[in-house]
Amino acid sequence: MIALTGGSGFLGTTLLRALGKDRVRILGRSKLNNYEGNFAQIELNSSADYTQALKGVDVVIHLAARAHIMNDIAEDPLAIYRETNTAGTLNLARQASKSGVKRFIFISSIKVNGESTHLGSPFKNDDLAAPEDPYGVSKMEAEYGLLQLAKSTGMEIVIIRPPLVYGLGVKANFASLMKLASKNLPLPLGAIKNKRSLVAIDNLVDLIITCIDHPNAVNQTFLVCDDHDVSTTELLSELTLASGKMPRLIPVPMKLIKVVAALLGRKAISDRLCGSLQIDITHTKDTLGWKPPVSFEHGISRCFEKV
Repeated sequence: MIALTGGSGFLGTTLLRALGKDRVRILGRSKLNNYEGNFAQIELNSSADYTQALKGVDVVIHLAARAHIMNDIAEDPLAIYRETNTAGTLNLARQASKSGVKRFIFISSIKVNGESTHLGSPFKNDDLAAPEDPYGVSKMEAEYGLLQLAKSTGMEIVIIRPPLVYGLGVKANFASLMKLASKNLPLPLGAIKNKRSLVAIDNLVDLIITCIDHPNAVNQTFLVCDDHDVSTTELLSELTLASGKMPRLIPVPMKLIKVVAALLGRKAISDRLCGSLQIDITHTKDTLGWKPPVSFEHGISRCFEKV
């Protein structure tokens, strides 16, 4: 039996479809609409009791988390992230170990590595952690606690750090980018020379399923992406084509975009548009004999499929 947290989210619903409800018990706050599979109601925090929910479970796939929030205005955001993402995760993992769970798969974040890379210098799985925001710090601390737990209990830990995940049903910033591309407005973004690693949801799901029972996954940290880095210009062009239109991107020099954005007080936006974040998944591929099954182009086209 596999216990799945975060089963109602973007990644969770896709993973649940791939696994099939017969082998999964969803652990969550509320039951999915019209869901007839195995379900246990839980809260993810430092004090919850998961004893009943973990009975008969061999593998936990832990997706649930307090999500990253841009411009978080909470008085102490780190404390809030830690309660769910660190303390809640470790509370679940300790009880999983006591319940006889063999493997605990933790979906972390590339934000543990940092926010950006220099062009041509991608993040690697054994780089020193360098999170720059409370969300990244909370995920890093959860990773550290899980690996310590593996040493003291013998429960197998697998850590996966994805970048931005996209696919059918994606929300937030990527959905806004899709909407922008669909409008096909002439935009001054035709000459951006950055490189960013993304991951199609089908590729991430495939890696998670691979890690359920792969013998080489034990106590490993895996970075994941499509293994096909793209610039903002290339991403917008591919999204526009996938929406059925021809791109209309004006080649304004990247330096000029940065200067104008700074003058307008929009430096953070230009950093996201022009900055690079590259990921090296050589360790993931070599350790697991795995490669992303879905191409970047196919992953983008799937974003526009009808549900």
